[in-house]
Amino acid sequence: QVQLVESGGGLVQAGGSLRLSCAASGRTFSTYAMGWFRQAPGKEREFVAGIKWITGITSYADSVKGRFTISRDNAKNTMYLQMNSLKPEDTAVYYCAAGSVVSRTPADFRSWGQGTQVTVSS
Repeated sequence: QVQLVESGGGLVQAGGSLRLSCAASGRTFSTYAMGWFRQAPGKEREFVAGIKWITGITSYADSVKGRFTISRDNAKNTMYLQMNSLKPEDTAVYYCAAGSVVSRTPADFRSWGQGTQVTVSS
């Protein structure tokens, strides 16, 4: 079992920046992929960014590419999401997730953090 804890959410104005962190603990040895998802009220949880834990290869949703950067520190078992040029439509609860397969589908991830609220005002 992998335990994940997010931090770094908050309220920012449009055009501002935030950095989210996700600290992993527990049985992380079977984790090959991690990612960030977000969910706004009344909407399905959607993929934001993903990273292969060993190689560091990344992927992004089209809506955030060029604005968000996902990274990880293997020694610290920590994943980050640097969010720049934030837009009101980025407002959502952001979750980090860990799994054994590379996927953009929430159901393919076994472990989830508690979520952190990101609110972008216009």
